[in-house]
Amino acid sequence: MDRFLTRAAAASIFSLTFAMIRYNVLPYLAGHKNTLREQTMNGAELFVRCLENEGVDRIFGIPGEENLTFLEALRTSSIRVILTRHEQAAGFMAATYGRLTGKPGVCLATLGPGATNFVTSTSYALLGGMPVLFITGQKPIKKSKQGQFQIINVVRMMEPITKFTKQIVGADSIPALIREAFRIAVQEKRGPVHLELPEDIAEESTSGSPFPVTTVQAPLASRDELLKVAEIIQQAQNPLLVIAAAANRKNTCKSLDAFVKNTNIHFCSTQMGKGVLNENGPQSLGTAALSDHDYIHCSIEKADVLINVGHDVVEKPPFFMTRNGMKVIHINYFSAAFDDVYFPQHELIGDIADSINELNRLLKPASLGGDGYFERVKKGFEESISSASSDISFPYKPQQLISRVSKVMPEDSILSLDNGMYKIWFARNYMATSPQAVLLDNALATMGAGLPVSIAAKLLNPEKKVMAVCGDGGFMMNSQEMETAVRLGLDLLVLLLRDNGLGMIKWKQGGMGLPNFGLDFGNPDFVKYAESYGAKGHLITRAGELGPVIENCLHQKGVHLIDVPVDYTENETVLIEQLRLKTCLL
Repeated sequence: MDRFLTRAAAASIFSLTFAMIRYNVLPYLAGHKNTLREQTMNGAELFVRCLENEGVDRIFGIPGEENLTFLEALRTSSIRVILTRHEQAAGFMAATYGRLTGKPGVCLATLGPGATNFVTSTSYALLGGMPVLFITGQKPIKKSKQGQFQIINVVRMMEPITKFTKQIVGADSIPALIREAFRIAVQEKRGPVHLELPEDIAEESTSGSPFPVTTVQAPLASRDELLKVAEIIQQAQNPLLVIAAAANRKNTCKSLDAFVKNTNIHFCSTQMGKGVLNENGPQSLGTAALSDHDYIHCSIEKADVLINVGHDVVEKPPFFMTRNGMKVIHINYFSAAFDDVYFPQHELIGDIADSINELNRLLKPASLGGDGYFERVKKGFEESISSASSDISFPYKPQQLISRVSKVMPEDSILSLDNGMYKIWFARNYMATSPQAVLLDNALATMGAGLPVSIAAKLLNPEKKVMAVCGDGGFMMNSQEMETAVRLGLDLLVLLLRDNGLGMIKWKQGGMGLPNFGLDFGNPDFVKYAESYGAKGHLITRAGELGPVIENCLHQKGVHLIDVPVDYTENETVLIEQLRLKTCLL
């Protein structure tokens, strides 16, 4: 009997062991706990694990029915979901995350109408060179359950406005596609990528695992070209440094600061290069806010060599090249795209910071200050700005308003500018003292981005004062994100400039000699509107109020909106006629 039990027990143990081997249970019992998890993981869970592997810490967006499996995977992950009120705003926030960190921001939308709402913010990221992963859902692709309801070809739609777009057709392919998407997003020129995750692929079982994250070092400019460019700069009589968007990176800012201090060279910036170097510094000649006939253009016309750092032709050009003998040196991660107004004769292609460091070593210290003309230009420019500080008219003129803002905003604060007439004035008259201190868009130049961008900036810089500057037209395009800011518990200031119309377009309309038509609208009571979201509203009713109100709001918690009436009637006389008479006669 004992022998029989022993034989039976042995047979049972053998059968159990065979079953464990067959069904892959022994490795789990041996301590390999991930194996069972991988066997039972679905595509959405693998997608989220891959995002965590890439260092993603937050996702902006609006999920839909087709994203529910993905949303459930996010619920138990380390990634924070930031629910916005419009997909376009989520895209702006993710693009700002990419702009400020250098890592791809991530945003989420459902299929059809959710995906189409991504188009503007995807284009914003493409032209602005901001790394973003746009994720959209889709109906099941292996077996239709609703025909063509809500289905459009989102991948085809995204092709012209992304660097990479793909529908995921199998859960096992998720790790490779995510690694490739992130790699392409940060590859120069940085920009948006897109992945579509169908509902059935999100639910599909997989045993995949994330790919290791790799980085690629930017190439270095050739030594021969560096020597040639250094010689051209050294021999120049009035060389001028022009700083643009791709130079707005931490390492490049440090390199350029050392370069200017060593060489004594003067500099100006494009709008998206604003703040790379302190604009209150002695070598600063300001920002190219206008296309022509400003003090900065006098400097450009005088320069015999322009050192153009980080420029991309998608940004409104700071100057128009002619074939009059001016030499232009293009320093960027990628080669220049030639057009009628930009055809540089020399290029340093590679890591910008490295190129600047090498040039700095090759040039003689304090040798490139010019013949004194740039100092006279700077003086004229500063006088044109300071003249606005004594203006006490009401409603506020833009230059008067910016003077007040400049006096009360801390040096390390962040301004997020929407698009409108005021953006030109802020770009020109507001002095940025640090990189990314003024966030504006001079590539797609879309309205509606100012508030969402400020929310993302505040999330990433909770210790800094952040102000969104919006016109009444642009603000109302994404004003619903006031609720998002309140819900997130942000301390945020919105400066709303009210002229009850599309001020920039009115300026253009008047400049063409056309009568005012089709550009005026009504507005809500913005104080009550802000309060309806749980924010605090403030109305400016007389001159002298604005500065104290801003200062008071900066020292309070919560979201504050300040409604400021503005008067743009002097746009034509101040920005065009007066400057045309005053500039270049120095």
